[in-house]
Amino acid sequence: MKGINASNTTDQKLLNARFVTVVTSGFFYFLSLGLQLPTVPKFIKGPLSGSELAVGVLVGSFSIGAVAIRPIAGRMGDRTGRRPLIIVGALLVAVSVALYSIITAEAALFGARLLGGVGEAAFFVGAGTMVTDLAPPARRGEAISYWSVAVYGGLALGPALGEFVLDGSHFNRVWMVATVLSLTSALIGLFTHETAQLVGTGEPAPLINRTAVGPGIIMFLGMIGLAGFAAFVPLYVSDIGMKDSGMVFLLYGLTILLLRIFGAKIPDRIGTLKAGTIATSASAAGLVIIAVTGNEVGLFIGTFVFSVGMSLLYPAMLTMALIGVPDSERGSAVGTISSFFDLSQGIGAAVLGVSVALGGFRMAFVAAAIFTSIGLVLLQSVFKPRGEVAFEYLAASVAHEYPEPPP
Repeated sequence: MKGINASNTTDQKLLNARFVTVVTSGFFYFLSLGLQLPTVPKFIKGPLSGSELAVGVLVGSFSIGAVAIRPIAGRMGDRTGRRPLIIVGALLVAVSVALYSIITAEAALFGARLLGGVGEAAFFVGAGTMVTDLAPPARRGEAISYWSVAVYGGLALGPALGEFVLDGSHFNRVWMVATVLSLTSALIGLFTHETAQLVGTGEPAPLINRTAVGPGIIMFLGMIGLAGFAAFVPLYVSDIGMKDSGMVFLLYGLTILLLRIFGAKIPDRIGTLKAGTIATSASAAGLVIIAVTGNEVGLFIGTFVFSVGMSLLYPAMLTMALIGVPDSERGSAVGTISSFFDLSQGIGAAVLGVSVALGGFRMAFVAAAIFTSIGLVLLQSVFKPRGEVAFEYLAASVAHEYPEPPP
Protein backbone atom coordinates (compact mmCIF):
# COMPACT_ATOMS: atom_id res chain seq x y z
CA MET A 1 0.00 0.00 0.00
CA LYS A 2 1.16 3.56 -0.70
CA GLY A 3 -0.20 6.75 0.76
CA ILE A 4 -0.23 9.99 -1.15
CA ASN A 5 3.27 10.82 -2.27
CA ALA A 6 3.81 14.41 -1.23
CA SER A 7 6.40 16.40 -3.10
CA ASN A 8 9.79 16.79 -1.46
CA THR A 9 9.90 20.49 -2.27
CA THR A 10 9.32 23.02 0.44
CA ASP A 11 7.60 25.47 -1.89
CA GLN A 12 4.69 23.16 -2.76
CA LYS A 13 1.40 24.96 -2.21
CA LEU A 14 0.02 23.81 1.11
CA LEU A 15 -3.20 25.80 1.55
CA ASN A 16 -5.05 24.35 -1.44
CA ALA A 17 -8.76 23.51 -1.77
CA ARG A 18 -8.35 19.91 -0.58
CA PHE A 19 -6.46 20.99 2.54
CA VAL A 20 -8.94 23.78 3.34
CA THR A 21 -11.91 21.38 3.00
CA VAL A 22 -10.48 19.05 5.65
CA VAL A 23 -9.69 21.96 7.95
CA THR A 24 -13.19 23.44 7.53
CA SER A 25 -14.81 20.11 8.39
CA GLY A 26 -12.59 20.00 11.46
CA PHE A 27 -13.56 23.50 12.53
CA PHE A 28 -17.29 22.70 12.65
CA TYR A 29 -16.57 19.42 14.43
CA PHE A 30 -14.46 21.03 17.15
CA LEU A 31 -16.87 23.93 17.47
CA SER A 32 -19.43 21.29 18.42
CA LEU A 33 -17.06 19.87 21.03
CA GLY A 34 -16.20 23.37 22.26
CA LEU A 35 -19.85 24.06 23.09
CA GLN A 36 -19.72 21.14 25.49
CA LEU A 37 -16.59 22.19 27.42
CA PRO A 38 -18.29 24.53 29.89
CA THR A 39 -21.80 23.08 29.61
CA VAL A 40 -21.27 19.37 30.30
CA PRO A 41 -19.71 19.99 33.75
CA LYS A 42 -22.62 22.30 34.61
CA PHE A 43 -25.09 19.71 33.33
CA ILE A 44 -23.52 17.10 35.60
CA LYS A 45 -23.48 19.38 38.64
CA GLY A 46 -26.95 20.82 37.94
CA PRO A 47 -29.68 18.60 36.41
CA LEU A 48 -27.79 15.35 37.21
CA SER A 49 -26.76 16.48 40.75
CA GLY A 50 -23.28 14.97 40.35
CA SER A 51 -20.22 15.51 42.55
CA GLU A 52 -16.82 16.97 41.53
CA LEU A 53 -15.54 13.41 41.16
CA ALA A 54 -18.48 12.60 38.89
CA VAL A 55 -17.56 15.61 36.78
CA GLY A 56 -14.03 14.28 36.35
CA VAL A 57 -15.18 10.75 35.50
CA LEU A 58 -17.99 11.75 33.13
CA VAL A 59 -16.00 14.43 31.34
CA GLY A 60 -13.18 11.93 30.93
CA SER A 61 -15.47 9.13 29.73
CA PHE A 62 -15.51 10.73 26.29
CA SER A 63 -11.79 9.98 26.02
CA ILE A 64 -12.19 6.44 27.34
CA GLY A 65 -14.29 5.56 24.31
CA ALA A 66 -11.81 7.27 22.02
CA VAL A 67 -8.69 5.58 23.38
CA ALA A 68 -10.20 2.12 22.94
CA ILE A 69 -10.87 2.74 19.25
CA ARG A 70 -8.02 5.06 18.25
CA PRO A 71 -5.43 2.37 17.28
CA ILE A 72 -8.08 0.43 15.35
CA ALA A 73 -9.11 3.64 13.58
CA GLY A 74 -5.48 4.23 12.63
CA ARG A 75 -5.22 0.80 11.02
CA MET A 76 -8.59 1.27 9.28
CA GLY A 77 -7.43 4.62 7.92
CA ASP A 78 -4.40 2.95 6.36
CA ARG A 79 -6.43 0.11 4.83
CA THR A 80 -9.86 1.55 3.99
CA GLY A 81 -9.03 5.24 3.67
CA ARG A 82 -9.23 8.46 5.67
CA ARG A 83 -12.48 9.85 4.23
CA PRO A 84 -14.87 7.24 5.71
CA LEU A 85 -13.43 7.90 9.17
CA ILE A 86 -14.15 11.62 8.84
CA ILE A 87 -17.78 11.16 7.78
CA VAL A 88 -18.74 8.31 10.13
CA GLY A 89 -16.87 9.86 13.06
CA ALA A 90 -18.72 13.18 12.81
CA LEU A 91 -22.07 11.37 12.49
CA LEU A 92 -21.43 9.30 15.63
CA VAL A 93 -20.61 12.42 17.62
CA ALA A 94 -23.83 14.02 16.35
CA VAL A 95 -25.85 11.02 17.57
CA SER A 96 -24.02 11.05 20.90
CA VAL A 97 -24.70 14.69 21.75
CA ALA A 98 -28.31 14.44 20.50
CA LEU A 99 -28.85 11.75 23.16
CA TYR A 100 -27.94 14.22 25.93
CA SER A 101 -31.37 15.82 25.57
CA ILE A 102 -33.12 12.70 26.92
CA ILE A 103 -30.56 11.78 29.60
CA THR A 104 -31.56 11.98 33.27
CA ALA A 105 -28.91 9.77 34.93
CA GLU A 106 -25.11 9.74 35.17
CA ALA A 107 -24.86 6.18 33.80
CA ALA A 108 -26.72 7.15 30.63
CA LEU A 109 -24.45 10.16 30.11
CA PHE A 110 -21.44 7.89 30.57
CA GLY A 111 -22.70 5.64 27.77
CA ALA A 112 -23.49 8.53 25.42
CA ARG A 113 -20.06 10.05 25.93
CA LEU A 114 -18.41 6.69 25.28
CA LEU A 115 -20.21 6.62 21.92
CA GLY A 116 -19.05 10.16 21.23
CA GLY A 117 -15.50 9.12 22.03
CA VAL A 118 -15.67 6.38 19.41
CA GLY A 119 -16.76 8.94 16.84
CA GLU A 120 -14.06 11.35 17.96
CA ALA A 121 -11.39 8.68 17.51
CA ALA A 122 -12.50 7.99 13.96
CA PHE A 123 -12.84 11.63 12.94
CA PHE A 124 -9.58 12.82 14.44
CA VAL A 125 -7.49 10.01 12.99
CA GLY A 126 -9.09 10.37 9.56
CA ALA A 127 -8.79 14.14 9.35
CA GLY A 128 -5.42 14.38 11.09
CA THR A 129 -3.88 11.76 8.81
CA MET A 130 -5.36 13.30 5.67
CA VAL A 131 -3.79 16.64 6.59
CA THR A 132 -0.33 15.08 6.90
CA ASP A 133 -0.88 13.19 3.63
CA LEU A 134 -1.40 16.51 1.86
CA ALA A 135 1.81 18.08 3.23
CA PRO A 136 5.39 17.67 1.96
CA PRO A 137 7.66 16.17 4.67
CA ALA A 138 9.57 19.39 5.31
CA ARG A 139 6.33 21.31 5.92
CA ARG A 140 4.51 18.71 7.98
CA GLY A 141 4.84 20.65 11.23
CA GLU A 142 3.43 23.71 9.48
CA ALA A 143 0.51 21.68 8.12
CA ILE A 144 -0.23 20.27 11.57
CA SER A 145 -0.20 23.80 13.02
CA TYR A 146 -2.68 25.02 10.41
CA TRP A 147 -4.87 21.96 11.01
CA SER A 148 -4.84 22.69 14.70
CA VAL A 149 -6.20 26.16 13.93
CA ALA A 150 -9.45 24.34 13.18
CA VAL A 151 -9.11 22.35 16.39
CA TYR A 152 -8.46 25.31 18.65
CA GLY A 153 -10.60 27.71 16.63
CA GLY A 154 -13.56 25.51 17.47
CA LEU A 155 -12.43 25.04 21.05
CA ALA A 156 -11.85 28.79 21.41
CA LEU A 157 -15.20 29.98 20.07
CA GLY A 158 -17.23 26.98 21.22
CA PRO A 159 -17.21 27.60 25.00
CA ALA A 160 -18.26 31.25 24.64
CA LEU A 161 -20.98 30.22 22.20
CA GLY A 162 -22.00 27.41 24.57
CA GLU A 163 -22.37 29.81 27.50
CA PHE A 164 -24.40 32.18 25.30
CA VAL A 165 -26.73 29.44 24.05
CA LEU A 166 -27.05 27.96 27.54
CA ASP A 167 -28.12 31.32 28.98
CA GLY A 168 -28.30 29.86 32.45
CA SER A 169 -30.05 26.51 32.09
CA HIS A 170 -31.17 25.88 28.49
CA PHE A 171 -29.14 22.69 28.08
CA ASN A 172 -31.28 21.18 25.32
CA ARG A 173 -30.61 24.21 23.14
CA VAL A 174 -26.88 23.60 23.54
CA TRP A 175 -27.22 19.94 22.60
CA MET A 176 -29.28 20.83 19.52
CA VAL A 177 -26.73 23.38 18.27
CA ALA A 178 -23.84 20.97 18.92
CA THR A 179 -25.66 18.24 16.98
CA VAL A 180 -26.21 20.52 13.98
CA LEU A 181 -22.54 21.52 13.98
CA SER A 182 -21.41 17.88 13.98
CA LEU A 183 -23.79 17.09 11.12
CA THR A 184 -22.36 20.06 9.20
CA SER A 185 -18.88 18.62 9.70
CA ALA A 186 -20.02 15.29 8.28
CA LEU A 187 -21.61 17.03 5.29
CA ILE A 188 -18.41 18.91 4.49
CA GLY A 189 -16.54 15.63 4.94
CA LEU A 190 -18.43 14.28 1.94
CA PHE A 191 -16.50 16.77 -0.22
CA THR A 192 -13.05 15.62 0.90
CA HIS A 193 -10.94 13.53 -1.47
CA GLU A 194 -9.33 10.29 -0.39
CA THR A 195 -5.57 10.59 0.06
CA ALA A 196 -4.71 6.96 0.81
CA GLN A 197 -3.91 4.98 -2.34
CA LEU A 198 -4.11 1.24 -3.02
CA VAL A 199 -5.98 0.76 0.25
CA GLY A 200 -6.73 -2.73 1.48
CA THR A 201 -3.52 -4.30 0.18
CA GLY A 202 -0.32 -5.43 1.84
CA GLU A 203 0.36 -6.20 5.48
CA PRO A 204 -1.83 -4.33 7.97
CA ALA A 205 -0.17 -1.46 9.81
CA PRO A 206 0.65 -2.08 13.50
CA LEU A 207 -2.04 -1.20 16.01
CA ILE A 208 0.62 0.46 18.18
CA ASN A 209 3.26 2.27 16.16
CA ARG A 210 6.49 2.23 18.16
CA THR A 211 7.79 5.44 16.58
CA ALA A 212 4.90 7.34 18.14
CA VAL A 213 5.19 5.89 21.65
CA GLY A 214 7.89 8.25 22.98
CA PRO A 215 6.26 11.47 21.73
CA GLY A 216 2.93 10.03 22.87
CA ILE A 217 4.12 9.69 26.46
CA ILE A 218 5.23 13.33 26.49
CA MET A 219 1.87 14.36 25.06
CA PHE A 220 0.06 12.25 27.68
CA LEU A 221 1.82 13.96 30.58
CA GLY A 222 1.56 17.44 29.09
CA MET A 223 -2.11 17.19 28.17
CA ILE A 224 -3.24 16.12 31.65
CA GLY A 225 -3.19 19.84 32.41
CA LEU A 226 -5.65 20.44 29.58
CA ALA A 227 -7.97 17.81 31.07
CA GLY A 228 -8.03 19.64 34.38
CA PHE A 229 -8.32 23.02 32.73
CA ALA A 230 -11.31 21.97 30.61
CA ALA A 231 -13.12 20.08 33.37
CA PHE A 232 -12.62 22.35 36.37
CA VAL A 233 -12.08 25.93 35.23
CA PRO A 234 -15.86 26.23 34.46
CA LEU A 235 -16.50 25.35 38.13
CA TYR A 236 -13.45 27.10 39.63
CA VAL A 237 -14.44 30.53 38.31
CA SER A 238 -17.34 30.80 40.75
CA ASP A 239 -14.88 30.41 43.64
CA ILE A 240 -13.07 33.59 42.58
CA GLY A 241 -16.18 35.64 41.86
CA MET A 242 -16.53 35.23 38.10
CA LYS A 243 -19.91 34.65 36.44
CA ASP A 244 -18.73 32.10 33.86
CA SER A 245 -15.62 30.77 32.10
CA GLY A 246 -16.41 31.94 28.57
CA MET A 247 -13.78 34.69 28.48
CA VAL A 248 -11.13 32.40 29.97
CA PHE A 249 -11.64 29.80 27.26
CA LEU A 250 -11.79 32.55 24.65
CA LEU A 251 -8.36 33.82 25.79
CA TYR A 252 -7.04 30.26 25.76
CA GLY A 253 -8.27 29.51 22.28
CA LEU A 254 -7.38 32.86 20.69
CA THR A 255 -3.84 32.74 22.08
CA ILE A 256 -3.36 29.31 20.57
CA LEU A 257 -4.94 30.40 17.30
CA LEU A 258 -2.62 33.37 16.89
CA LEU A 259 0.47 31.34 17.75
CA ARG A 260 -0.58 28.48 15.47
CA ILE A 261 -1.25 30.86 12.55
CA PHE A 262 1.73 33.19 12.87
CA GLY A 263 4.06 30.62 14.40
CA ALA A 264 3.06 27.65 12.25
CA LYS A 265 6.63 27.08 11.09
CA ILE A 266 8.18 27.08 14.58
CA PRO A 267 8.33 23.26 15.06
CA ASP A 268 9.93 22.86 11.61
CA ARG A 269 12.46 25.66 12.16
CA ILE A 270 13.64 25.09 15.73
CA GLY A 271 13.02 21.35 15.88
CA THR A 272 10.60 19.23 17.84
CA LEU A 273 12.90 18.91 20.87
CA LYS A 274 13.16 22.66 21.49
CA ALA A 275 9.49 23.22 20.68
CA GLY A 276 8.49 20.44 23.09
CA THR A 277 10.74 21.89 25.81
CA ILE A 278 9.15 25.32 25.49
CA ALA A 279 5.70 23.72 25.42
CA THR A 280 6.03 21.68 28.61
CA SER A 281 7.83 24.48 30.49
CA ALA A 282 5.20 27.10 29.68
CA SER A 283 2.30 24.75 30.36
CA ALA A 284 3.60 23.86 33.82
CA ALA A 285 4.34 27.50 34.64
CA GLY A 286 0.84 28.61 33.62
CA LEU A 287 -0.83 25.99 35.80
CA VAL A 288 1.31 26.99 38.79
CA ILE A 289 0.36 30.65 38.31
CA ILE A 290 -3.35 29.75 38.32
CA ALA A 291 -2.95 27.65 41.47
CA VAL A 292 -0.74 30.04 43.45
CA THR A 293 -2.57 33.29 42.77
CA GLY A 294 -6.11 32.03 43.33
CA ASN A 295 -7.74 35.12 41.82
CA GLU A 296 -9.18 36.40 38.56
CA VAL A 297 -6.02 38.21 37.41
CA GLY A 298 -3.92 35.13 38.11
CA LEU A 299 -6.36 32.95 36.20
CA PHE A 300 -6.07 35.09 33.08
CA ILE A 301 -2.27 35.43 33.30
CA GLY A 302 -1.86 31.72 33.98
CA THR A 303 -4.23 30.86 31.15
CA PHE A 304 -2.17 32.93 28.71
CA VAL A 305 1.11 31.26 29.73
CA PHE A 306 -0.53 27.83 29.70
CA SER A 307 -1.92 28.55 26.22
CA VAL A 308 1.55 29.33 24.88
CA GLY A 309 2.67 25.88 25.96
CA MET A 310 -0.38 24.14 24.57
CA SER A 311 0.07 25.90 21.22
CA LEU A 312 3.39 24.09 20.65
CA LEU A 313 2.94 20.74 22.36
CA TYR A 314 0.65 19.01 19.88
CA PRO A 315 2.43 20.10 16.64
CA ALA A 316 5.85 19.29 18.11
CA MET A 317 5.00 15.81 19.35
CA LEU A 318 2.93 14.78 16.32
CA THR A 319 5.68 15.98 13.96
CA MET A 320 8.24 14.00 15.96
CA ALA A 321 6.03 10.90 15.82
CA LEU A 322 5.71 11.06 12.01
CA ILE A 323 9.40 11.49 11.19
CA GLY A 324 10.52 8.50 9.13
CA VAL A 325 7.15 6.74 9.22
CA PRO A 326 6.29 5.14 5.84
CA ASP A 327 3.14 6.24 4.04
CA SER A 328 1.51 2.87 4.70
CA GLU A 329 1.76 3.39 8.49
CA ARG A 330 0.93 7.08 8.80
CA GLY A 331 -2.61 6.44 10.01
CA SER A 332 -1.24 3.97 12.54
CA ALA A 333 1.20 6.58 13.88
CA VAL A 334 -1.52 9.24 14.16
CA GLY A 335 -3.82 6.73 15.84
CA THR A 336 -1.12 5.73 18.32
CA ILE A 337 -0.07 9.20 19.44
CA SER A 338 -3.65 10.48 19.60
CA SER A 339 -4.45 7.52 21.89
CA PHE A 340 -2.07 9.07 24.40
CA PHE A 341 -4.03 12.31 24.12
CA ASP A 342 -7.24 10.42 24.89
CA LEU A 343 -5.62 8.68 27.84
CA SER A 344 -4.55 12.05 29.22
CA GLN A 345 -8.09 13.41 29.01
CA GLY A 346 -9.73 10.28 30.42
CA ILE A 347 -7.27 9.35 33.17
CA GLY A 348 -6.24 12.95 33.79
CA ALA A 349 -9.77 14.22 34.40
CA ALA A 350 -10.46 11.36 36.82
CA VAL A 351 -7.14 11.71 38.71
CA LEU A 352 -7.49 15.46 38.98
CA GLY A 353 -11.07 14.94 40.10
CA VAL A 354 -9.67 13.08 43.11
CA SER A 355 -7.30 16.01 43.72
CA VAL A 356 -10.27 18.39 43.74
CA ALA A 357 -12.12 16.15 46.19
CA LEU A 358 -9.08 16.06 48.51
CA GLY A 359 -7.88 19.65 48.35
CA GLY A 360 -9.91 21.79 45.99
CA PHE A 361 -9.44 23.10 42.49
CA ARG A 362 -6.08 24.75 43.12
CA MET A 363 -4.57 21.45 44.25
CA ALA A 364 -5.72 19.90 40.97
CA PHE A 365 -3.88 22.59 38.99
CA VAL A 366 -0.71 21.94 41.01
CA ALA A 367 -1.01 18.20 40.37
CA ALA A 368 -1.39 18.86 36.64
CA ALA A 369 1.74 21.03 36.68
CA ILE A 370 3.68 18.18 38.31
CA PHE A 371 2.64 15.74 35.57
CA THR A 372 3.69 18.24 32.90
CA SER A 373 7.05 18.75 34.61
CA ILE A 374 7.65 14.99 34.55
CA GLY A 375 7.06 15.13 30.81
CA LEU A 376 9.69 17.88 30.51
CA VAL A 377 12.22 15.79 32.43
CA LEU A 378 11.58 12.74 30.25
CA LEU A 379 11.84 14.81 27.09
CA GLN A 380 15.23 16.13 28.17
CA SER A 381 16.56 12.73 29.17
CA VAL A 382 14.93 9.55 27.90
CA PHE A 383 13.47 10.93 24.64
CA LYS A 384 16.04 13.63 23.83
CA PRO A 385 17.95 11.48 21.28
CA ARG A 386 14.75 10.89 19.30
CA GLY A 387 14.06 14.62 19.17
CA GLU A 388 17.59 15.42 17.98
CA VAL A 389 17.51 12.77 15.26
CA ALA A 390 14.07 13.97 14.16
CA PHE A 391 15.42 17.51 13.72
CA GLU A 392 18.40 16.25 11.71
CA TYR A 393 16.06 14.26 9.48
CA LEU A 394 13.80 17.27 8.97
CA ALA A 395 16.77 19.49 8.11
CA ALA A 396 17.86 16.94 5.52
CA SER A 397 14.33 16.95 4.10
CA VAL A 398 14.53 20.69 3.55
CA ALA A 399 17.79 20.17 1.66
CA HIS A 400 16.15 17.35 -0.37
CA GLU A 401 18.60 14.84 1.07
CA TYR A 402 16.63 11.97 2.63
CA PRO A 403 18.62 9.63 4.90
CA GLU A 404 17.35 6.36 6.23
CA PRO A 405 14.42 6.87 8.63
CA PRO A 406 15.59 7.41 12.21
CA PRO A 407 15.17 4.52 14.65
